[in-house]
Amino acid sequence: MFKKIRNISKNSVFLGVVAALMLIISGVLLWAATLSIPDIAAFETRKVAESTKIYDRTGEILLYDVHENIRRTVISGDDMSEHIRNATIAIEDEEFYSHPGIDFSAIVRAVLTNIKNGNILGGQGGSTITQQVIKNSLLTNEKKISRKVKEWILAIKLEGVYEKDEILTLYLNEIPYGGNIYGIEEAAQAFFGKTAADLEIAESAYLASLPQAPTFFSPYGNNVESLEGRKKTVLLRMYQNGFIDEDEYKDALEEDVSFAGADERGLKAGHFVMYIREYLEETYGEEAIREDGLKVITTLDYELQREIEDMVYDYIMENQGQFDMENASVVVTDPKTGQIIVMVGSRKYSDEDIDGAVNVATRPRQPGSTFKPFAYVTAFKKGFTPDTIIFDLRTQFSTNCEPFEITKREDPCFSPENYDFAYSGPVTMRTALAASKNIPAVKTLYLAGQRDSIRTAADMGITTLDPVADANLSLVLGSGEVKLLEMTNAYGVFANGGVYHEPVGILEILDKEGETLEEFEEKGERVLPKENALQITEILSDRGLRVGTFGAGTALDIPDPNIAVKTGTTNNYVDVWTIGYNTNMSLGIWGGNNDASPVVRRVSTYVIAPLWREVLDKVVERYPSEQFDRPDNDYSRINKPILTGSYTGGIFSGNRIINTQGIHSILHWVDTENPRGPVPNNPNSDSQYSYWEYAVRVWVGGQESSLPLDGDGTPYPPDDFVVSGLEEEYQLGDRIVFEVAAGFDIEEVLVNIDGEEDRDSREPYNLRLSTDDLEEGVYVLRVIVITEDDESMEKTFEIEVTD
Repeated sequence: MFKKIRNISKNSVFLGVVAALMLIISGVLLWAATLSIPDIAAFETRKVAESTKIYDRTGEILLYDVHENIRRTVISGDDMSEHIRNATIAIEDEEFYSHPGIDFSAIVRAVLTNIKNGNILGGQGGSTITQQVIKNSLLTNEKKISRKVKEWILAIKLEGVYEKDEILTLYLNEIPYGGNIYGIEEAAQAFFGKTAADLEIAESAYLASLPQAPTFFSPYGNNVESLEGRKKTVLLRMYQNGFIDEDEYKDALEEDVSFAGADERGLKAGHFVMYIREYLEETYGEEAIREDGLKVITTLDYELQREIEDMVYDYIMENQGQFDMENASVVVTDPKTGQIIVMVGSRKYSDEDIDGAVNVATRPRQPGSTFKPFAYVTAFKKGFTPDTIIFDLRTQFSTNCEPFEITKREDPCFSPENYDFAYSGPVTMRTALAASKNIPAVKTLYLAGQRDSIRTAADMGITTLDPVADANLSLVLGSGEVKLLEMTNAYGVFANGGVYHEPVGILEILDKEGETLEEFEEKGERVLPKENALQITEILSDRGLRVGTFGAGTALDIPDPNIAVKTGTTNNYVDVWTIGYNTNMSLGIWGGNNDASPVVRRVSTYVIAPLWREVLDKVVERYPSEQFDRPDNDYSRINKPILTGSYTGGIFSGNRIINTQGIHSILHWVDTENPRGPVPNNPNSDSQYSYWEYAVRVWVGGQESSLPLDGDGTPYPPDDFVVSGLEEEYQLGDRIVFEVAAGFDIEEVLVNIDGEEDRDSREPYNLRLSTDDLEEGVYVLRVIVITEDDESMEKTFEIEVTD
């Protein structure tokens, strides 16, 4: 009995719902009967009355008008390739030829998704191509249910007046493909230099990918991988819908499509504007950018931007032959606010030869030694000091190799070299950072902790490093990838005494009624202790230390004591960097080639730093230096000499160490997690201890004129010398670097190859030759050792030089 009652109740509810739906449908149909459909001319002559305009920080210099110089060419459906028509249907509206103007199943899916996301009026719309024609042509952009209902009704009525192919033609003549490009004919010409009728399958798949988010998916932007993914989705749906066969599908997936150069007509500061437009698209949507009449006031100093754009272009064009470097990027930010003052993404936005529209300022690249300050400041946070002693000695760091294999670099070994192949013994962290020494930097990273250093970088705004994959000792030499914009802004944290501001490009956004939608609000966050930030600044602004490393009269010999600077060069010479700052600006420059080919084999000091200095002199005219605060560097409570500048408890006689009991690597004295705490009871428990100690023992032995040790740890025979690190084959441009050791006192070592000579009279004996002036071929390399008795010993080696 109860079951029957429940069934009757269910039937009553069902009949009630049906009756309600009938009433709603009757009302909608009655309303629909009162609406009229405009003639086709209304679609073909559509104009957008109010478009978004982007200004510089003054609010007066127009950088970009979304609809300035609109490019649209209306063509017939017969003049459109069947591939672009099919690709568009496949990705936008698979049921286009079967639905009556609206897709009921798509609407239901969209409504359910929007309800689930708590956004009934926004989010997914389930719009068909017919609906999009109506929306773009007749209706406002307001988010109301009544507007959506009107759109459905008009779509159904439009389908009753026009053929499907006519509607598709209207759509393809109207939709935006990015910038001021509207319609498929202009898109085909702009991106591929051909007519819409000649578009091939892969080209059509790319173009069909764009309308969903033209700025984000732009082939000239920073999301090319996303564009590739969407193109593959388009091709898959074309195949699934029978528009192409399996062979065509596979061929299109493999086809290498080339895009024509980007057009910058009516566009100032192109890289920055596209950076801002992408943000607007993500935040407000493509429709709002096209139709809502937004006024966007940015942070850009356009007068300075224009001058720096000219500097970059002139420098690259004048020096690309000398440096094999065809591109550069510049960013200037305000450390006190995070505001982007200048953004030059390449030597020229519209330069087709180098894919100039690609914004290198927001692309990940390897930073070289510009990453080192993150490791040092992390060490300082843990309790190390700028005067902490690190031994700058050739050291094997890989526990997969033996401690005595100090010159073995190939995998799995890791024994880096300093950029100048010189090793100084005990140095302070202060000197090591200023001189950009690699081995002390690797040791500092180990002491600071790789993951902790990545965490510090992340706190300072670096978003591209993986705390697991990038947590290795080569990180401090620039093995990870970072963005110039984020690096420049992160250095601003040092300039700002440890306070971070997120990089921002917008001061204010106004709607068409002048109401503020968004306004800059300063939101600083302390991410470093002020003392530690000031310690880095004190080191990087020390002119004496810089001149001692890079020499007087170079681009880095800056008289202003309130300018800090750091350079970086990757090991393969693919990326060269210079980043510096004063209290009011942070300036970063990257140089290299978009195709990742190497520049000339010289450090950034000579390749990109001169441009940085030229730009610096211009920037400080508008953003002058103020005096840096100085750190206390109070070591009064530190009872470990190794942390305050002393490395030995031994006894010296002249320049010779005669008691070496107190000379050890820093791991002998400190626990890496608590450097100012007790001395480790068992330092050997640290996996690196024996490796660092071995290098120190060899150095101490050299100071005592003891016999150097050979590869297996035994003394060399007293009547012979050994050459280590020499290869059998080198490429043109390589450095030939090796070491000489002997079981007797050496007065001097001489080396010669085809007239190229070097000599060394200090232990350890590190020799280096250049192959720049050689040609391909086999050469005899002579190594001559002069003893203290003025006798000579010679060995020869065959070296092959290849191109």
